[in-house]
Amino acid sequence: MKNLWNDADAEKMVADYAKKGVGRELALRVYTTRLLGGEPRLVLHGGGNTSCKTKGTDLVGDEWDVLCVKGSGWDMAVIEPQGLPAVKMGALLKARALDKLSDEDMVALQRSNLIDPASPNPSVETLLHAFLPHKFVDHTHSTAILAIVDQEDSKALIKAVFGSKMGYVPYIKPGFDLAKVAAEVYDADPSVEGLILDKHGIFTFGDDARQAYDRMIHYVTVAEDYVAKNGKPQAAKAALPAKLAKPSEIAPMLRGAVAVARGEGRFDRMISDFRTSDAIVDFINSAKIADYAGRGVSTPDLSIRIKTGPMAVPAPDADRLGDYKAVIRSHVEVFVKDYTAYFETNDALDDVKRTMLDPMPRLTLVPGLGMFGHGRTLKDARIASDVGEMWIEAVRGAEAIGNFQPLSKADLFPLEYWSLEQAKLASNKPKPLTGQVVLITGGAGAIGAATAKLFAANGAHAVIVDLDPAKATEAAKAAGNNSIGVGADITNPAEMRAAFDKAVAVYGGVDILVSNAGAAWEGRIGELDDATLRKSFELNFFAHQSAAQNAVRIMLEQGTGGVLLFNTSKQAINPGPKFGAYGLPKAATLFLSRQYALDYGAQGIRSNAVNADRIRSGLLTDAMIASRSTARGLSEKDYMSGNLLGQEVTADDVAQAFLHQALADRTTADVTTVDGGNIAAALR
Repeated sequence: MKNLWNDADAEKMVADYAKKGVGRELALRVYTTRLLGGEPRLVLHGGGNTSCKTKGTDLVGDEWDVLCVKGSGWDMAVIEPQGLPAVKMGALLKARALDKLSDEDMVALQRSNLIDPASPNPSVETLLHAFLPHKFVDHTHSTAILAIVDQEDSKALIKAVFGSKMGYVPYIKPGFDLAKVAAEVYDADPSVEGLILDKHGIFTFGDDARQAYDRMIHYVTVAEDYVAKNGKPQAAKAALPAKLAKPSEIAPMLRGAVAVARGEGRFDRMISDFRTSDAIVDFINSAKIADYAGRGVSTPDLSIRIKTGPMAVPAPDADRLGDYKAVIRSHVEVFVKDYTAYFETNDALDDVKRTMLDPMPRLTLVPGLGMFGHGRTLKDARIASDVGEMWIEAVRGAEAIGNFQPLSKADLFPLEYWSLEQAKLASNKPKPLTGQVVLITGGAGAIGAATAKLFAANGAHAVIVDLDPAKATEAAKAAGNNSIGVGADITNPAEMRAAFDKAVAVYGGVDILVSNAGAAWEGRIGELDDATLRKSFELNFFAHQSAAQNAVRIMLEQGTGGVLLFNTSKQAINPGPKFGAYGLPKAATLFLSRQYALDYGAQGIRSNAVNADRIRSGLLTDAMIASRSTARGLSEKDYMSGNLLGQEVTADDVAQAFLHQALADRTTADVTTVDGGNIAAALR
């Protein structure tokens, strides 16, 4: 492992933070923490922790000896000084004399001794940092170290690899008990330069930030070198089908299989992130991959990301793709059954009241293709994939020098179901559309952009499709929530298909279609040339049909229902003069929405329409407003507010109607009118 310490960079950070009132010690603590956090083979997504012992001043000006330790929720790669909350050392050190300290009391002790009460919770391993006498302490979950400690006879191997330079600490769940034992190991031999925690990771320490960091890199390199020099050949490869299915062909099947059924056609859906590389495929093509996956996670910290470990499925045969959905679902059923038994068996060992987490896998290994990370958001799915890559590296190393033997699942359970983690999960309420993917055509226009923004605010990931790719990307950025923009001419079936394929590639599927794109051409119907009318039908009818066909294709593979939403305009039922080229295809689209409701309701796919009128947009431009108001003999103001409410209707109002239809999971074949009130356009 490369040592990234750079004197110039370190001194620059010290100087920059000095201008903000941050001392040298804390500035260097931030510097080396970022160096560690930026290396995924050491630290992933909130894992690991660091500390330094220094001085701190409280709100009334009193100075204290403090421990600045990584706070909960902070990513070491981008940490700031406030991510290392200062805790009074005196109280922490007194705790060592206690015989026992519950997790809840430990957190209360740490919080009650914060210099700044607004700070985040200090790390669960704060006491371990405090009980060690060194000024700087570093902790990572190095994959190379895990290859050494995830062995049946790990203690002997640790001694063989590191000699007397590193202390050995048996596995104990992070918290008070681990802190006491680790301190005792150090006290027994103060000459050690670090501690190896069995089945867990590595601590190094020093008198200054560089010494602690240098020791971390050195001992991780020692582990890497040992694995490289003593590795045995990999296990035999599994036989693969002559022709493999594509990831895009199985992603919707897999995404549907890992959705959590809530009964009566309702699901908590997952986002799927596909990840592949030569290294990933080479490893998961092993004939033993299902065995490796079943053994568990490489370090217990990963349980909050990928539960008890990955799920391995067979390689998909392109010539038998029709059978693969059942194959996936059978493997998910086994995973769920095993996870449920794991929970029930371990939960019954005490009287603590726990709520079982959803039992779905968070990482799926597919020989020949790669792996899928699953999560309720794209961020969570990507984290699962990141963890998967490091799991592979750790298992590969462990198998190279012995046999991958991680922490038992019985020992894993107390960490996965840690009471404080349960409380955190209980307070994390999903949004109404969390886990769902919406594809919006005409997404960069006024109505499309407003709809994307509203759906994203309610938890959905939006795929914003527009003729102008730059505008689509801009609208996706404005919507937020890891939404994406896709450029496509939706009157071109190949480009429409490619837009949906992009949704599958990024998120694993599609749950909601907002078929919104449209444009208007004016002229009296008896004088309109065929080319104009056909052009209007291509965009205002056939593109809606093409979008719906693609959406239904994916929704049927997922098997979790879905919803089709069409922007049909009031012209569908209340035509205006010289607007036949627009109204005729819109009328057809209105009936198209009802046909989909009729044909696919049994599969849980709902279909609704919104009839909007007089919305300022790319369709109803200032020039169009002037033209239409003149055609009706009205002022522009009276034209735009010419409804029963006397109010102009906006794109945001239309977006609200689409959101209502998306959430109304017992409503299909509905037409919602958004026009401020127009009796001539009212249905029934």
